Amino acid sequence: MKKKLVIALGGNALLQRGETLCAENQQRNIRLFSEMIPQLARDYQLVIVHGNGPQVGLLALQNAAYQESPSWPLDILVAESQGMIGYTLVQELTRSMEATPVTTLLTRVEVSPDDEAFAVPGKFIGPVYSPEQQQSLEQQFGWEMKRDGQYVRRVVPSPTPQRIVDSAAITTLLDAGHLVICCGGGGVPVIAGQQGFQGVEAVIDKDLTASVLASALNADHLLILTDADAVYRDWGTPQAQAISHTTAQELKPFAAPDGAMGPKAAAVIRFVEQTGNTAYIGALQDAPRILAGEKGTRIAA
Repeated sequence: MKKKLVIALGGNALLQRGETLCAENQQRNIRLFSEMIPQLARDYQLVIVHGNGPQVGLLALQNAAYQESPSWPLDILVAESQGMIGYTLVQELTRSMEATPVTTLLTRVEVSPDDEAFAVPGKFIGPVYSPEQQQSLEQQFGWEMKRDGQYVRRVVPSPTPQRIVDSAAITTLLDAGHLVICCGGGGVPVIAGQQGFQGVEAVIDKDLTASVLASALNADHLLILTDADAVYRDWGTPQAQAISHTTAQELKPFAAPDGAMGPKAAAVIRFVEQTGNTAYIGALQDAPRILAGEKGTRIAA
């Protein structure tokens, strides 16, 4: 039986910082990813969770630009981004995975209505802007913005994922031999109520959701692909040094709520500590070499 691998594919890996947020650029990056999948599929049963930070932010920006009708809520925009990214992934992966059925699943993820993230937004979405634009954008759209490296970006609430509502459907598809694309953008955020689930204004971190899913599936590995080639000590300084391998305990100082590498570190720590299995972080183009231990950062118990 093949090992089970959950891949968290970053929205910033699909539309990289500084790139024009257009379908052509996303298609190019997805094509690069899809070319690697047959090699991985020889050894692993694959589940793909994708991010949506740039994409859902762009949808919200386009939404706000049309002032003839009220803006649509973030949970619906997350569902929309699941469809647009999932569709493109299915199209490319179906071409490269001739004998394997590929299915994308609209997925809801339960969060707590009492999560403190609703009071302290911290999830980056949308394009990057220069710091000089921050004040005018906040005044124009009512956004809250924070620094993201040398840029600023909009931030929204990002509650901790509690449970994959549609996990039974994911398991059914895996048991039928499908490559499953699910929990896109961290999943559509919902809270439980007396009348069923209700969507909320938030964007869940896809790495944390991938960790919850990987643990629930008892996956052998969790692979987080982003636009950085590894976890670095002293990132952003002349002394920056890539970490090739580490432990969950040693990685804990990196798990700060910074909206960048912090959630990725927190996600792999959670997975490794809950399962005792191995996780990896690295760049999209290096995926097979990361699992071979030649690139990226390996995190063990």
